[in-house]
Amino acid sequence: MIKKKILFLSAYNSSFVKNDRTILEKFADVSTISIPKKRNIYSLSLLISKIFIEICKNDIIYCWFAELPALLAVFFSKLLHKKCVVVVGGYEVASVPEIDYGGMLNKNNAKKVKYILRNADLTLAVSKSNRKEIAGSFITKQLKLIYNGVQINKFYPKGSKNNTVITVGNVTNENLQRKGLETFVKSASYLPDTQFILIGKHLDNSSEYLSSIASDNVIFTGFVNDEELLKYLQKAKVYVQVSAHEGFGISLAEAMLCECIPVVTSSGALPEVASNSAFYVPFGDPQQTAEAIKKAVQTENEEQFKTHIQENYSLKNREEQLVKIIGDLS
Repeated sequence: MIKKKILFLSAYNSSFVKNDRTILEKFADVSTISIPKKRNIYSLSLLISKIFIEICKNDIIYCWFAELPALLAVFFSKLLHKKCVVVVGGYEVASVPEIDYGGMLNKNNAKKVKYILRNADLTLAVSKSNRKEIAGSFITKQLKLIYNGVQINKFYPKGSKNNTVITVGNVTNENLQRKGLETFVKSASYLPDTQFILIGKHLDNSSEYLSSIASDNVIFTGFVNDEELLKYLQKAKVYVQVSAHEGFGISLAEAMLCECIPVVTSSGALPEVASNSAFYVPFGDPQQTAEAIKKAVQTENEEQFKTHIQENYSLKNREEQLVKIIGDLS
């Protein structure tokens, strides 16, 4: 059997993006274009030329995120009669004006996303919430849900837990609200005997603000590698994800595999990932978040959260569905 040739496009190299590329490489010849995040006229011209040339050589174009690379891919795919798949991550179709978040808040960006999804041969959503946002605002040729997958064997419980509370997210001004980092830090003051740990790169001056409002029981680790992250998750009792919007929630799923008890908002896909047994709090409420954390620390049913992720969001499940859906695309 002749392998299909797939051009893989993404300006980001997140774990879930890399996972998809690895899956596709198992059954297809995959080529990738390195896409610069910062672009000038020269680099953009070069990018357009490269994408056009590579689309000529490939059968299917697979794009992560409905952004500029996908716009170019969809346009050239139509011109050259090739098939184009676009995976929507979340931001592109989100509209959360309360925190000024989402691609739909910018009219020009909204037009770009509408063109991409209207003309892509297949649009993939990563959660039911994500699919609902797409279906509610966009016309698509074909829209399917394939949940993001987590590497089950990479995240697992080990040893005894201590009463630490953890969250993971890049420390940026946007994420103070979007990922609830400010609420997380403020909630720590209500539980002075519990250690709170915020793991994530410090990418702007927001870290200075968080440090200024943090009580003594808050630790900022900055970036940690995968091995260190696993050790933190294995020791933590509670994982907090009090976001205003989430397209999926990879870090939450990884924490649950390590038997961390989730404290989350009901925003976006968090209820799907966290399950009905999680502790739910209103967005932007440090006191109620602290109260939920206190209850979660006293909970002893951690294993059910690991099982929920294993049964619903394994990378194997995503692989099986991607193989079938790409195989049927002709």
